[in-house]
Amino acid sequence: MSVLSVFYALLFYVATGVFVLGLALKIRQYARTPSPLKIAVTPAPITASGVGWRLAREVVFFESLFRSSKWTWIFGWTFHAALLLVVLRHLRYFQEPVWAPVVMIQAFGMYAGFALVAGLAGLWARRFLVDRVRYISTPSDHLMLALLLAIGLSGLAMRFVAPTDIIAVKMFMLGLMRLSIQPLPSDPLLLIHLSLVALLMIIFPISKLLHAPGLFFSPTRNMIDNPREARHVTSWASAVEK
Repeated sequence: MSVLSVFYALLFYVATGVFVLGLALKIRQYARTPSPLKIAVTPAPITASGVGWRLAREVVFFESLFRSSKWTWIFGWTFHAALLLVVLRHLRYFQEPVWAPVVMIQAFGMYAGFALVAGLAGLWARRFLVDRVRYISTPSDHLMLALLLAIGLSGLAMRFVAPTDIIAVKMFMLGLMRLSIQPLPSDPLLLIHLSLVALLMIIFPISKLLHAPGLFFSPTRNMIDNPREARHVTSWASAVEK
């Protein structure tokens, strides 16, 4: 077994461990953070089913972003929708046999890569062209967008410029899942792409990309607007009262 294959196998084992453990710890932190006040953003739902529907609209349609900025919504929604298709398309590297729905979206997922890059380019341009956004943008914001864009561009380059041996890549990924390291092609674009993906997995739990799970714990979105009907008492306040 080549040193290259062993190195990337260990890299992805470490990246997966950091990603899963870090994300679990962050979600645990979000769940345990006290929310002492009713701060649902009005007009807010007054029932649990209404809160669920509101969160669903926010996750699928980015409702609040649509209301605040149409251009940002276009680029943001395009990027996230394309990212979902691209991720689903990549499931074929971890399945044997490949599920029928994954097979059906292969063509859509392939060209979704272009939409992903276009959406990221628009979001990044916004941080330079819009004064109020440029003012609050930090180096980490630009670096994160650059990382995502590099992943998208390297993936497209492997498909349309310098194709790699996808059968060998699939065998490598299946081998990782079975704790059996298989040979990995040494194509430069592939190695760059995999390195960037591993880096993204490692920094995800400490980055602003945590807005993905964080949305479900946002009290402005997940609270029922019933301050008069039901007193809002947090778990730590209940313990003090007792």
